[in-house]
Amino acid sequence: MGAFIGIAKVLVGRDELTPRLILGRAVLGSATSMVAGVVLVQIPNLDPIALLGIGSALGIVGSQYIELLLRRRAKAIIGKEEA
Repeated sequence: MGAFIGIAKVLVGRDELTPRLILGRAVLGSATSMVAGVVLVQIPNLDPIALLGIGSALGIVGSQYIELLLRRRAKAIIGKEEA
């Protein structure tokens, strides 16, 4: 589910579609959607549909946060190389 969300973000975004971007967002979405496991540990009897929804929501927030950190880190590294 996280991979589909990541690919959908690429399709609705304004970034140029590249295989690297599509694959990167799919992998990032898949990895961060695994956060659903943390919810399942806390609430073991959670309905599967609720678990999917919570995991997807946390995955989206997590992927956006990680992407923001990576962009900031890349800008900092590029800025140091230009100086």
